[in-house]
Amino acid sequence: MSNSPKKIIIVGGGFAGINLVRKLAKSNLFDITLVDKNNYNFFPPLIYQVATGFLENSNISYPFRKLFRDKNVRFRMGAVLRVIPEDKTLILDTGKLSYDYLVFATGTETNYFGLENVKNNAIPMKTLDDALLMRNILLERLEKATIAEDQEEKTRLMTVVIAGGGPTGVEISGMLAELRKSTVRREYPELVGTRFELYLVNGGGELLSPMSVKSQTYTLESLEKLGVNILLNTRVTDFKDSKVYLGNGDTIEAETLIWASGVKAISFEGLPANIYGSGNRMIVDSFNKVRGMEDIYALGDTCVVTEDPEYPGGHPQLAQVAIQQGKNLAANFMRILKQEPLLPFKYDDKGSMAIIGKNKAVADIPFKNIHFQGFIAWLAWLFIHLMSLLNYRNRMKTLYNWSIAYFTKDNSLRMIIRPGRNSNKG
Repeated sequence: MSNSPKKIIIVGGGFAGINLVRKLAKSNLFDITLVDKNNYNFFPPLIYQVATGFLENSNISYPFRKLFRDKNVRFRMGAVLRVIPEDKTLILDTGKLSYDYLVFATGTETNYFGLENVKNNAIPMKTLDDALLMRNILLERLEKATIAEDQEEKTRLMTVVIAGGGPTGVEISGMLAELRKSTVRREYPELVGTRFELYLVNGGGELLSPMSVKSQTYTLESLEKLGVNILLNTRVTDFKDSKVYLGNGDTIEAETLIWASGVKAISFEGLPANIYGSGNRMIVDSFNKVRGMEDIYALGDTCVVTEDPEYPGGHPQLAQVAIQQGKNLAANFMRILKQEPLLPFKYDDKGSMAIIGKNKAVADIPFKNIHFQGFIAWLAWLFIHLMSLLNYRNRMKTLYNWSIAYFTKDNSLRMIIRPGRNSNKG
């Protein structure tokens, strides 16, 4: 085994990247560099709570440099411009890096399916920046509605369409419905008598399609009881002039469209087109090595494993897949140095869950096909997501905010913050 540390570059500090770095950092056999366009890690399952004012952005984020200080890990902030595989070089917008092994753990980006007006006018729900933008827009439109003299304009400002019936769309719908029932009614007296309309539009015939029929049915009924208008087997085809156009020919007058309808992986210049599969995901073998490439690997949502007979179409794009792949690849890098046989990735499905509203959630556990719904599932969702946060500080701050919101039926995080470079000084 060589005494010279192997240079490993990991692009992306999400679930997969962080777990890979944490495992490798325990050894002095690797020279690790984490690359990310942001200088912080954040917890995607809770960004909708930042967007709706129930959590601060600092509750679900943590700076990389603080996370990995005093460890053999370097951080480089930057975006990938190009890969030069023959030279083992990665070109960033902040310089270039050489590597022995290169790992892509870049997750996904919003997929607008070629709908340019939707891309230009809808609110995505993928990053922390998206969440802060959504919070500002929703609060600004409520304020604008309070002074609107035209009733049609007021109604448009208070109509929100959410596209996508997966966990993100369901959770945003439920949170906005709770916000409408408590906060808006109490804090916006000017809007009394004006309906705050919520529409959840889904192209499929059910909500939460990967989950059980019991979960789908309970979710649909719960959202309907909260007053959400649910349109199934319906797609958004355009969004312009304050109108959401639907595939069935109908339109909804609305100023706000939240896009939670699809994602795609990111492609990189310098890598051949034939390494990408469905959803732009890099095709990898059972050891997460990119097809046809030397010493280049991919993890999590950005890749698709084609050699697992239990998942012929690839593993689901879930946090647990990314976490487990990151840990498995770390073990394999150690095995490579020791010239030991590699361990093929085997996904351990721990189940899935989604929160709908206060005291309402669903959970499916593969073991004996166990299903939970209602208050028990809600408690389980809170506990698992709380413990999945990166550190003790994040957990305590999130628990505090959740407790205040639960017992007071309120929160105090509804501030419109507009960062700018030209603010007054003095």
